Amino acid sequence: MIGWRLDMEKDMTEQSYDDFVLLTKGAEAELVEKKSRFIATVCPVESEEEAIVFIEKMKKKYYDARHNCSAFVIGSKAQLTRSSDDGEPSGTAGRPMLEVLLGSGIRNVAAVVTRYFGGTLLGTGGLVRAYSGVLKEALQKCETVRQHFGVKLKIRTDYNMLGKIQYILASKKIEIEDSVYMADVEMTVIAPIEEYDRLCKEIAEATSACAKIEELERLYYFA
Repeated sequence: MIGWRLDMEKDMTEQSYDDFVLLTKGAEAELVEKKSRFIATVCPVESEEEAIVFIEKMKKKYYDARHNCSAFVIGSKAQLTRSSDDGEPSGTAGRPMLEVLLGSGIRNVAAVVTRYFGGTLLGTGGLVRAYSGVLKEALQKCETVRQHFGVKLKIRTDYNMLGKIQYILASKKIEIEDSVYMADVEMTVIAPIEEYDRLCKEIAEATSACAKIEELERLYYFA
């Protein structure tokens, strides 16, 4: 289980606790439509700066292409989004690509669709279908993980109550991140935010309030 903070979200509210999908490994896909060649490249990014660097890299790689259209989504709640038609008719490339990214639920992702013009105009509908379709194919090849919002806790107990707490954690499928055995036992766990209050109550009842629970931080994590 790995946890991490989102620096962009310093003001967490109850509405910020939704799960989301994080891109971990990008992919490519290719489509040929009426002799026009479309190449979609998807890459994980963590900031607008990283997205811009990736887009420029693709433009240099496919410098001889007619268009390198792009879109990216940053943040667990898609706080930052951008798209570019790169010379295609307005709304036929970048925006449809952005809608595909948003619809996928994947966050911290940038995409470039490169087009080598084949000599035949595709029309507005044809362009939208081509740019959207090849990007969807690339996304299907990507690797992702689902992020959960939770609370990192330190639980301190004596040895007599250890088994009861371990049983409660196991019943909720909450893994123990770390254990320190001294005069007492200290365990570090990450619990789903929706289990937080219930978990504290059950541990208090099982140990007659002898166990001490300290909240360390709130963060996104994946198991």
